[in-house]
Amino acid sequence: MAAAAACAAILVASSASAAVNLVTNGSFETNAGNGQLGFDTSAMGWSVANPIGGGSYVFLFNPAASVSGTSADTSGAAGTYGNVGIWGPDNGSSNGLKLSPDGGAFISSDPAYQNSAITQVVNGLTAGTKYVLTFNWAGSQQLNHDGVTTEGWQVSLGGGPSQSTSLVSVLDKGFSGWMTQSFTFTADNNSDVLSFLALGGPGASQPPFALLDGVSLTAAAVPEPVTWTMMLAGVGFLGAALRQRREPRPLPAGPLAHRALAG
Repeated sequence: MAAAAACAAILVASSASAAVNLVTNGSFETNAGNGQLGFDTSAMGWSVANPIGGGSYVFLFNPAASVSGTSADTSGAAGTYGNVGIWGPDNGSSNGLKLSPDGGAFISSDPAYQNSAITQVVNGLTAGTKYVLTFNWAGSQQLNHDGVTTEGWQVSLGGGPSQSTSLVSVLDKGFSGWMTQSFTFTADNNSDVLSFLALGGPGASQPPFALLDGVSLTAAAVPEPVTWTMMLAGVGFLGAALRQRREPRPLPAGPLAHRALAG
């Protein structure tokens, strides 16, 4: 049993050491300040369609010294049609808005207006290998608008099938709270496009905003051959020990044995 436990520990340690995040700037910390991506700000590694002419409507908010910890409900961010913020405790809604578990900057995308994906070309992949995508996300509503909204994210990697979070329903001026989602994708090239497309509604008059932060893409854990060998050896040892315990012991010779048979 000790050998099996030791092998399991080695397996976990080996998997953890191989978890290298292939996403650049998955926390959006490296950016050019609050604003609308592609218009007056940028986030290293990420791209959006040109917002001029209606290509995209994605905003970036940095932390702030506020109740919520973010500038999303204080200064907001300038965009193509003026300043944009989301409801939170610093502008009149005690909805619990706060930074994600990853902390720092996050992005906010309106799925009901000029909806377009935020993308990144991920390099260092191996075609045919499985990768685990993990990210933090939440639902919110644009400041100075009312009504119940829904939010979520549709995600894809390369040419494979997309996967989607559930749609969360957010009350008027509300905030869903941060959630963590993981999907498994199979790379089809050494470089694939990672894409996040906001989902939700009901429409532009009650602008929903899907929030995103803490994006990571790591190779799915596959034990190395030596780890498999050690683990199987431990399991074999455990099985042999259990079989030995179950085998009946022979009765001792002499009168006690005859009594046992007679009894």
